Amino acid sequence: MRVYAIGDIHGQREMLVAAHARIAADRLACGDKAAPVVHLGDLCDRGPDTAGVIQYLVDGMSRGKPWHAVLGNHDRLFRDFVQQGAVSDGSLRSDLTWLSWNMGGRDTLRSYGIDDVDTATLDELHRQADSRIPPAHKTLMGNLEPFIELNDLVFVHAGIRPGVALRDQIEDDLIWIRDPFLFDTRDHGKLIVHGHTPVDKPMHCGNRVNLDTGAGFGRPLTAAVFEGRDCWVLTESSRQRLTPIS
Repeated sequence: MRVYAIGDIHGQREMLVAAHARIAADRLACGDKAAPVVHLGDLCDRGPDTAGVIQYLVDGMSRGKPWHAVLGNHDRLFRDFVQQGAVSDGSLRSDLTWLSWNMGGRDTLRSYGIDDVDTATLDELHRQADSRIPPAHKTLMGNLEPFIELNDLVFVHAGIRPGVALRDQIEDDLIWIRDPFLFDTRDHGKLIVHGHTPVDKPMHCGNRVNLDTGAGFGRPLTAAVFEGRDCWVLTESSRQRLTPIS
């Protein structure tokens, strides 16, 4: 089974459109219009056009595109602010909130035309978000999947808790975990495809593949294709095989 995946988008609509163009070219070469595309979470924050990213996904899914998206930690922070006005998270460092300068929540609100993010009160920002963010955007962000399991692959934002069955994983780990997962070399049974931890280039570690190449910081957005457990990164002109690190 062929599956496409796109790393952390972080409000980069133009990069997302270009990634889907690379996928469309690969589909044409393969003659495969039905293969799903999984977006690995963190749709929002830091980049300039979260609203455009989410509208692009809403439009594609409404046309019946086989697109899926998993929940990222930034997505949960955005969702919880819109739903409840919350700016903190139990897994977020105590000195940070979603509206801290380096978290990107302010960029997300600006993308919806909320320009007074530096002067408005939290209540005012929450009211504006509730009124300005389209219902379809709220629905998509509220329905993001914790993980997606397809044959030999598991697509998840941050990773899994090693040694814990997939059905027993908790959301905090799926969207926030780093060290206990990143430094574990055991076979997880299925290949884990994730983002969350930015790397300079896509990384295949044998038991996991990291596709977050830092689009939230202006670096490239990676699109990849999987056939079984084999992986290729999609460039403008071709596939480049991603081989496990020895």
